[in-house]
Amino acid sequence: MTARTIKRLHPAQRDDIGELVTRRPVPAPDLDQIDPFLFLNHHGPQVYPPGNRGLPFGPHPHRGFETVTFILDGELAHLDTAGHQSVIRAGGVQWMTAGRGLIHAELSPEAFKRSGGPLEILQLWVNLPARLKMTRPAYTGLQRESIPSLPTADGLGRLNLIAGRWNGAEGPIRSLTGAFMSTIELRGGGRIAFSELAGRSVFLYVVRGRIDVSGEPAPAHTLAELSEGGDRVDIGGLADAVLLFGHAEPIGEPVVAHGPFVMNSREEIAQAISDYQAGKFDAAPSQASG
Repeated sequence: MTARTIKRLHPAQRDDIGELVTRRPVPAPDLDQIDPFLFLNHHGPQVYPPGNRGLPFGPHPHRGFETVTFILDGELAHLDTAGHQSVIRAGGVQWMTAGRGLIHAELSPEAFKRSGGPLEILQLWVNLPARLKMTRPAYTGLQRESIPSLPTADGLGRLNLIAGRWNGAEGPIRSLTGAFMSTIELRGGGRIAFSELAGRSVFLYVVRGRIDVSGEPAPAHTLAELSEGGDRVDIGGLADAVLLFGHAEPIGEPVVAHGPFVMNSREEIAQAISDYQAGKFDAAPSQASG
């Protein structure tokens, strides 16, 4: 087996949204995507005061891809025009397939706005191939207790398995495209390894702490773009660290993005805008409870 190495590090760019602290490692000035992983926003960490206005992500449309939202701290309400609604707390995940189109809102529950508290959220956009872009919308909200938390071999870390298989266990999400998705917590000195990655795109973002990949260091708030060759990834904690780690088969198709729509051609983008304006994504959701 050949271990992959770091090809390039991409520091997350600061791009706050109102009062919400936001960093974005991809797209980056020299990286459009890690096919099929299109976009990552890292919100927080920060502490909201009592009587806050909450998150600013009111009703908005999507078509052509999936959003995976990791609630590292705080809580997040989801509601959409396909009839899904939930409030997910720290350690949970929201996996939404926009497919042919829906409108959703990602808001702070009323209780969070009243009382305030810590908040840290990651949102990753995962592309869909042309054959699945118009699939039926779907949503799964998972609390922490529904996600397997698996110890590493050395006992110095844990992998939270969201989608795919690892060490004989299977995540609760069945990805349409066979994507593997996890978050990893490593103590300083801890190590974790992944194999059978030949031909797959690897997504590795350092949320907190400091790691090494095959001996090469990567600091917090950094996306590690890995070499294409090799079928193994070896990760070590140089300090206590939290990572977002996923891998998937690259799609290898044209990507045309316009705001909340990701399709294969400009004509399909124009059709998405037309369908949204014609009300074909259904009516907008109104408010979050909790």
